Amino acid sequence: MLMWSRLVLVGVFCLSLVSSAMGCGPGRGYGRRRHPKKLTPLAYKQFIPNVAEKTLGASGRYEGKITRNSERFKELTPNYNTDIIFKDEENTGADRLMTQRCKDKLNSLAISVMNQWPGVKLRVTEGWDEDGHHFEESLHYEGRAVDITTSDRDKSKYGTLSRLAVEAGFDWVYYESKAHIHCSVKAENSVAAKSGGCFPGSSAVTLEDGSQRRVSDLRPGDRVLAADARGKLLYTDFIMFLDQDTRTRRMFYVIETDSGQRVTLTAAHLLFIHNASVRASAVFASDVRAGQRVFVLDSTRQRLDAVRVKRIYTEEQEGSYAPLTVQGSVVVDHVLTSCYALIQDHELAHWAMAPVRGAHWLWSRLWGVGRGPQEDGVHWYSELLFHLGTWLLDGHALHPLGMVTGATGAAGAAGAHS
Repeated sequence: MLMWSRLVLVGVFCLSLVSSAMGCGPGRGYGRRRHPKKLTPLAYKQFIPNVAEKTLGASGRYEGKITRNSERFKELTPNYNTDIIFKDEENTGADRLMTQRCKDKLNSLAISVMNQWPGVKLRVTEGWDEDGHHFEESLHYEGRAVDITTSDRDKSKYGTLSRLAVEAGFDWVYYESKAHIHCSVKAENSVAAKSGGCFPGSSAVTLEDGSQRRVSDLRPGDRVLAADARGKLLYTDFIMFLDQDTRTRRMFYVIETDSGQRVTLTAAHLLFIHNASVRASAVFASDVRAGQRVFVLDSTRQRLDAVRVKRIYTEEQEGSYAPLTVQGSVVVDHVLTSCYALIQDHELAHWAMAPVRGAHWLWSRLWGVGRGPQEDGVHWYSELLFHLGTWLLDGHALHPLGMVTGATGAAGAAGAHS
C-alpha cells in the first residue's frame, strides 16, 4: 500500500512538472499557434501600479543623487543597445547610463517595440541626470528612471508603449505627458521583497523538545512553536525562508512589553495584536503603538497572554531571515508573530502560500525533509506574489515603506516622480 501511495505521489509530481513546462516553456506548445496577448493601452496620466512612485509597491524610495565623482557611480552601466535610440542632447552619454535593472527592462522593452511595430525603435529622451534638470529626489538622478517615446514620435502609439513598458517589467510606468512616457525601477539592493519582513538571525524560536534555536539556524522540517487561528499553541513544520540575507545591515523595530519580552522585526512584518472585537488582528510592526497588547508566551509555555506594549524603538542589526511555517505563524522570542509581510492581510497571505505548503507536504512524503542550507536571496515564489500583489491589490494594502512625505494618493503619485 505504501508503495502504491508513493507511486501516485510521484505521478502527480511529474504531471505538475510537465504541465508547468508546457505552460511556461518556449515554443508553441501542444502544436497550436500562440495568439499574441491583447494589450490595453494606458490612458493619458495613468500610472501602473496605482501607487506613488517612491513607495514600496512601486519603485521604492529615493536613495541619493549619483554624480560622476561619487562612490555610487559604479552602480551605473552604459547601454549601447543599437535597437535603442538615445537622444543625448547634452552630448555626454549620460542618457545611456543607468542601473543594471533599468538596463535589463529597457532592453526587453526595445524588443517588444520592434515586434509591435516593425521598423520602429525605442527612443530614450531622458536617462541619468547629472545636471539637475529634474525636481528634487528624482529617480533620474540615480539612473533608475528613463523617459521614452517611439523613434517615429507617433503620439498615437504612446498608450500602447506604456503598456509594453509595464509588460517589460518596469516597476512604475506613468503616461506622464503627450511627449513621453516615464518609467522607473527599484534600486538594485531593494528588489521586490528585499525590503519586506524579516527577523534578525539572533532571534530565537522554540523547538518541539523545548529547546531554543536561533532563526538563522533553522532547517526544513524543524518543528517550531506557533499558534492556530484561535490562539491555541501547537508545533508546526518550518518549511523555508521566504527571504534570507546573511550580510546586509538594516533597521529593525524592537517591541518591548511590560513583562520584559522583546521581539525584533522589520517595519513591514506582520505582528498580531489583541483586538477586543475579534481577539487578534495582524498589523505592520511599524504601526504597533505603546499601550496595545501583543500575544506573549506565559511562564508555563502552555498558553498565550495579551501583554501591553511598553515601548518601541529601532536598532540596526546584520542579517535578516523570513521563516515560513506550515501554520503561517511562529512564536519568536516568546511573542506570536505572522510569517508574512508587506501585505496587511495575514489570511490572504496564508492562502497565497498554499502551493508552497502543498509542495512541502509532497516533498516530505517522497524524500523526507533533509534539504541542505538555503542560499541568500528572495524565494522566487515570494517575488512573484509581491509583483502580483502590486497589480491586484489596493495600494493601501501594501506597506508604505519608502513613502515620500506628501506623495500620497493619485496626485502625489503623479507629482512625486520627477
